[in-house]
Amino acid sequence: MGSHRSHRRRRVAALAGVLAVWLVAAPAVADPVTDFVAVQRTAVDRAECGPGSDQESGMQGQVPLGDRQSGRSQEPYSCNLGLVGQLQGRGAGIVSAAYGKCVYVGSNIPTRLDRPGPGVQVLDVSDPAHPRHTGTLLEPPMQAGTWESLKVDPGRGLLAGTGVGLLTGIGGFSIYDVSQDCTRPRLLNPATGTQLSLPLPITTHEGGFSPDGRTYWAAGTVGGQLSGIDVSNPAEPRVVWTGLTGVSNHGFGITPDGNRMYISTLAGITVLDISAVQRRDLFPVVPHVGRRLWSDGQVTQHTIPVTVDGAPVIFTVDEGGSGGVKVIDSSDDANLRLINTIKLEVNLPQNMDVWAQDNGGNGAFGYDAHYCSVDRPVDPTALACGWIQSGIRVFDVRDLQDIDEIAYFIPPGQPAKAGQLENSTHATLGSIVGLPLLGSIAVARAALEGDISGADTVGPGTRPIGIDMSSDWCMSPPEFRGDQLWVTCMDNGFLALQFQNGVYPLT
Repeated sequence: MGSHRSHRRRRVAALAGVLAVWLVAAPAVADPVTDFVAVQRTAVDRAECGPGSDQESGMQGQVPLGDRQSGRSQEPYSCNLGLVGQLQGRGAGIVSAAYGKCVYVGSNIPTRLDRPGPGVQVLDVSDPAHPRHTGTLLEPPMQAGTWESLKVDPGRGLLAGTGVGLLTGIGGFSIYDVSQDCTRPRLLNPATGTQLSLPLPITTHEGGFSPDGRTYWAAGTVGGQLSGIDVSNPAEPRVVWTGLTGVSNHGFGITPDGNRMYISTLAGITVLDISAVQRRDLFPVVPHVGRRLWSDGQVTQHTIPVTVDGAPVIFTVDEGGSGGVKVIDSSDDANLRLINTIKLEVNLPQNMDVWAQDNGGNGAFGYDAHYCSVDRPVDPTALACGWIQSGIRVFDVRDLQDIDEIAYFIPPGQPAKAGQLENSTHATLGSIVGLPLLGSIAVARAALEGDISGADTVGPGTRPIGIDMSSDWCMSPPEFRGDQLWVTCMDNGFLALQFQNGVYPLT
């Protein structure tokens, strides 16, 4: 590992005269079109794991097939990141949120017709070693499955989410005050959006607040619909703009002034000027400012705008195609430039056969990034990501040209609880959605026969399919809390993780 790191640093040093100029107004970087079309074929350096670690047995980011079959994957893999406390509960939906001492565990689409969905779970994490369940949000949007819409505005102390259903929801929106007592969220819009009788004119899958907390943006994915909801008065939310951003959209990030949105597409991002909505113009217009597509990655998930040495940068995440996380210079929105790409060894093209072998029975998602967060928006030092079956991964991003991994935690697989964790999208739907056709037919047949134990096989010599719980799905953004990370993974629920061996905070 040391020789690899030294070689890489020498290579970076040799190119420093070219690479270091990306921060100036007209960076002398390679052609951006070529950069985005090319496939990144190197991984970030592995973390140097200290005492107390229980390291990966395969390549970086891998839960090997042998470990899944032997039961080793039912114990965690860790490197400089250890478990402090956990509340599994009914599992967790795709994205959860946190405010103060509280965590709000996202909900899953109801999978039984004989009773309501489990709703959003409210946790008190004032003692991270002993998190407590204090309540459940049961309004229709919270029971319908919040997917990637459950977000907090820290400035105003608001929690909001939409009812998504299977992939795209219509009309449901709930907003709560959590500023007074975060353990007891208070519903602010008991009529509009919350009840089926008074829906909002929106489609939803993804959502989030503007930096000032006055607008909640709902992205409907299918058809590319995007809507701005004015929540200046949360008791009366109203749509002030809606439009189409393209064929499809996904998550997004917004600049601190609220004027620029970087919204994800099928494989790339679109830059929108949303300043007219931010100003509340009477007839707002939202122009397209720029767009960048790429071939290295699919189903771009979301973006994180930050400032590094006074210059604007975005981190953008691909949840498919092993695209990893791209680091992009956004100083010219019409001419976005690639700075770097963060990948694990298991994401490299030469390892795709291993990727497929390990994940053949685990549904639509494998070793891909999904949602990330930075420790601070100005000159961030660390990036933490839910990397689905690769667990929680943490990177040193102080030098955007030379990014290293510093810690990881892959929670234990939960095969004994297949079909039991009704708030986990992985446990209930994960291995049915996204399997190869033959596998889907086999799972459907097993489900019709009342057997979801995973006894069928895709073909000769393959692993069982169905609800394969040999490795969890970690898709929610980790929340930096001092020297801890708070996060949810679908099967393991809420996890409070502690940095070890002095790897964080970074100086």
